[in-house]
This record gives sequence, structure tokens and C-alpha cells, in this order.
Amino acid sequence: MFASLSDRITASFRSLRGKGRLSAEDIDSTISEIRRALLDADVALPAVRAFTSQVRERTEGLELSQALKPSQQIIKIVNEELIGILGGEARPLNFSKHPPTVIMLAGLQGAGKTTLAGKLALWLREQGHTPLLVASDLQRPNAVTQLQIVGQQAGVPVWAPEPGNGIGDPVQVARSGLAQARERFHDVLIVDTAGRLGIDHEMMDQAIRIRDAVQPDEILFVLDAMVGQDAVNTSTAFRDGVGFTGVVLSKLDGDARGGAALSVRTVTGQPVLFASTGEKLTDFEVFHPDRMASRILDMGDVLTLIEQAEKAFDEAEAEKMAAKLTGQGELTLTDFLGQLQQIRKMGSMKKILGMMPGMGQMRDQLESFDEREVDRVEAIVRSMTPAERDDIKLLNGSRRSRIAKGSGTTVTEVNQLVERFEQARTMMKQMARGGGMPGMPGMGMMPGMGKKSKGRMAPQRSQKKGKSGNPAKRARQEMEMREAAERRAQEAPAAGSAFGAGGMPDMSELAGMDPSKMGLPKGFEKYLGR
Repeated sequence: MFASLSDRITASFRSLRGKGRLSAEDIDSTISEIRRALLDADVALPAVRAFTSQVRERTEGLELSQALKPSQQIIKIVNEELIGILGGEARPLNFSKHPPTVIMLAGLQGAGKTTLAGKLALWLREQGHTPLLVASDLQRPNAVTQLQIVGQQAGVPVWAPEPGNGIGDPVQVARSGLAQARERFHDVLIVDTAGRLGIDHEMMDQAIRIRDAVQPDEILFVLDAMVGQDAVNTSTAFRDGVGFTGVVLSKLDGDARGGAALSVRTVTGQPVLFASTGEKLTDFEVFHPDRMASRILDMGDVLTLIEQAEKAFDEAEAEKMAAKLTGQGELTLTDFLGQLQQIRKMGSMKKILGMMPGMGQMRDQLESFDEREVDRVEAIVRSMTPAERDDIKLLNGSRRSRIAKGSGTTVTEVNQLVERFEQARTMMKQMARGGGMPGMPGMGMMPGMGKKSKGRMAPQRSQKKGKSGNPAKRARQEMEMREAAERRAQEAPAAGSAFGAGGMPDMSELAGMDPSKMGLPKGFEKYLGR
């Protein structure tokens, strides 16, 4: 969502790089660029004014730091102010001392309240709570049925005594749902309320009556992050009418400009607690202002990536894979398939790669990444027998042809996968032996970068300089050669004594021998005696 905003803000910093001192014109130009980027991203004008004034105030009295360059100091200030405008720190839910904790959802129709109710219920269940969903949206057709389906997918019970579609009293449903939660010992009650296409008094009145009936501990305003400038009017109307204690941003994975996310905290004064980042029930996360600011500035979100990996990866499998990567056992395609499946549990590959620092510079390649390529790789591996996965040496021509037909791919694609896997396995072996990352100076080459590794290549033959046709220059060359030979003869005994105790041949004995008789390459004589 923040792709355009991120690109423009990071672009405004490029002109500052390499400057030892920033002038007032440099700072004004950067702040103006950021201001235009925020306005184009549909950020509310009060939020833009507050942000730019804080950045300007801090940069005017900026003292040069010995640890940071001036451009880095500006980025640090912008990052800190972005965190401030997004809410500062993540606030946890306020749980009641006397269960159940009542959470009421409010918002316009189409904001995604019903789906978000299921996501929140699943998240709470994974945290060890026992939530109960209440279907108080009796206006929208099939809203009750949708909540029942979502609840079933989340593994959370749903209280729906009325069929909906305009039938029943939503206030009574909410009241009876609270009684059911107390009777069945549910510690959290989530009330899904009706929305409208626009703000009207009837909707506000119904939401106020439900609020008074259940006395919620948290009222979460579900805001569509794709709304834009209208989010200011909507959130202000709900704040003044029903009131809310926190905001949940839905559809944060959309391609809109994302101004609502940066505006709602400044306009309403209430923090953003959660964010919905996709269509699946698991695409739901706590909103961390510092991590969101880091994403906007193209610094990645490694902490969220680690948290998702911890949930998706099996600990026993991770330890088994770690042992193989350190040289205890052979890495097989069976291991590769298991790792691929666990990575896919984390969600879209684009989403995962987008959390890596600096990926904004590769946005075009990231957008063109074909998720189906992962499906093709998995299909190829699954078309192999268990024996073939464990020993790729069994893959002869006929077997590869069979695998290609079984996976709906070509033999070339099968060959490419096997080749890349062999290269990766070779690299892991080199790292396990302590050779460091291949491709580093003196550590061999990366797999696929050449037919021979650097360690196996024959030493390059030195080429003798031709004698000059100038008599004076030729005489100087001959004199330099004689002096070098005399130095080598003088240094040879010392080198021989150093190696003599180890059983190595004395270098002084080698100094006068013909290299061709020793099996050494031509021109190697210059190394003798050193």
C-alpha cells in the first residue's frame, strides 16, 4: 500500500547523500518533497502540518553527530516522527478483570467488520483465550451466515439466535450473547454490529444502544485503509457519536495510497491496534508504529518476519535442518520440500520478500515475481519418488522425462531445479567446513559462477617481459634481473631453515633447478627461494 509514498520519501533523501554539511535550502527542499508525498498519499492536512512542523523544528537545531552523517540524521528524525504520527508504541488490548472482556466492532458497511471479527477471534484463540462471536448485524443480507462460516473457519463458536436479513432486535442479540458468554465461561465476547453505506442517525443510534447494553471494554473502529481523505470525516463522526477506544485498519494489502493509516491517529487521538493485511484469517497482525515506519522508509520489517517464521516453522524440523546445514547429514530434496511448505505457511512470497530491508529498490522485480513458480517447483519435487528425492544421482534421462510429464513441466525445468539444488548443497557444505560464504575473496566462487572453483584452477602463468630494443634500457633490465637473483640466493637459506624441521625440502636446493624438470609451470622460477 505504501509503495508510492515509500518511493517518494526515500527519493527525497538521495540528494542529501555525500554531503558533509546540510544547508537550510537542503533541509527545506527535503521537507517540501516529503510534504508533497504525504499530501499525494491522501494524508489529512492536519497530520501533514503536524509532521512537517516537527521535522522542521528538530532539523533547525540539529547538532552534528560524530556517529551519523547529516543525511542519516535527517532520516533518523523522519523515522522518529513517522513513528509518532502513527501512534508511538503498540497498545495491547484492555482485558477486563472480571471476564468476559467485551469487544464491540463498529464501522461503515464494506469496511470488513465481519471478516475482521473472525480474524480477531482466531488471534485471541491462539493467544490462549476462549472467545465467543455475536451476530448483531441483522440488517445486511446473509451477514449472520457469513459470521457463522468465518467462526467455523476460525474454530470459534458463534451466538446467532436471529436469522438476520432485517429480522430481529440486534440490541437483544448482543445482550443475550453477553449472558451466554458468562454462562459458558468465555473470557472474550466479540460483537459484530451493522454498518451502513454512509453515516446516518439510525446507524449511530443502534450502535449507541448496543454499546449501552453490553458496556464494552474496547470499542474498535474498523477503518478501510483504502478510503482516503473521507476516512477523516468517517472516523470523526464515529468518535463524536459512538466513541471508540482503538482503530483496526482493514485492507492494508490494497494498492491505495494509505493516507488513512497516517491520518487517523492525529485526527481522532486514538491508537491503531491491529491491521488486516490480506484475505485469509491469518492475515492479521498487531499494529506496531515503529515497524510500519520502517516499512515506509524501505528499512524492512525483520521483527514481524521473525514472528511469522516462529509461528510457521516446526521446532523439531528446524533443529533437524540446522544439524544438516552444519554438516551432520546430507541435505536432500525431501528436506527442501519440507522447508518450502513451511515458508508457504507464512503467506505470499511477495509479502515475505517485501519485509526485507532495501526491497523497495527491487520493487519492479518483486511485482513481476510469479507465485506460480513456487507451485511448479513443488510439483517437480512431488513427482519424484522418495528414493529420488533422497538421492538425486538416480535421476537419469528417463526418470527426468517422467518427472517432467508428471509435474506438467519440461525436462529443462527439471534439470535447472536439480542443478540449482546441487549448487546450494555444495555451498552449504563449504560453509559447514568453515570455508565461509563462497564468493568471498580467497574462499572460492559462488556455485554457478564458473566451471571451476578458484581453488582448483591452475596458477596463472607469468609472462616474461621482452627485452627492450633500447641498449640502455636493456642493460638496466639485465642489471635488475641479476640483483633480484642475488637477493633470492641470499634469502634462500633462511627460508630453508624455517621449513627444514618440518620435513620440507630446503629451498636453497631448488633455487638453481630447472622448473620444467620439476613439473612446475613455466615462469614459476620467480617463486623459488621465497
